[in-house]
Amino acid sequence: MKNERKSGIKSKMKDEQILTYEQIKKNENVRELLKKGNENLGVPGFTDHSAAHCTIVAERAAYILKKFGYTDRDIELVKIAGFMHDIGNAINRKFHAECGALIANQILEKENISLQERITIISAIGNHDESSGGAVDPISAALIIADKTDVRRNRVREKPKANFDKHDRVNYAVTDAKLKINVEKKTIALNLQIDPKICSMYEYFDIFLGRMMMCRGAADIFDASFKLTANGSKVL
Repeated sequence: MKNERKSGIKSKMKDEQILTYEQIKKNENVRELLKKGNENLGVPGFTDHSAAHCTIVAERAAYILKKFGYTDRDIELVKIAGFMHDIGNAINRKFHAECGALIANQILEKENISLQERITIISAIGNHDESSGGAVDPISAALIIADKTDVRRNRVREKPKANFDKHDRVNYAVTDAKLKINVEKKTIALNLQIDPKICSMYEYFDIFLGRMMMCRGAADIFDASFKLTANGSKVL
């Protein structure tokens, strides 16, 4: 009888556990989808979209929500969405946001997470691409800003510089990138150092203007403005 009571308590505690970011990071389905998606994008030479990128996005999105005073659970949800946001690349790049949301829904449905939280996560994933999405709530807004500001040299895959396309040059030219949030002034600022010998500002904006404008829309969710500086000069 005593053992049965203990067993019942353990079962109840297990039922009350909620899904965490660390659990999703260890989820075999998620990791394999990210691996395959990154491999697929490597064929045409896209920049890194691996678990490393998704970890940066997850933790940067969490930083954004934390700065703006959101709850610990909101921060956990945005980290989950951030880590899962590129799983759709395993299916197709063109519709990877939409595909990723559908796959994420299937994965999360098997986990101990409420319907409301599951919908919040898949909505953020489905809206993170600039070709078809946009910020609809704080979770999606933080994910968008975190994803679009992950510009760095080591996102470029190892290959001869002569084979770099304009996406490679733009990322490789960024020698330093910092995202700064000033809650009092209500600003979200991406400060870049760009080597003009590798990439011109024209090339940078040719690739990133749409993404930066998407960040501006996402910043509106926080009643903030999005600013971009390059080599110390304000450009947006």
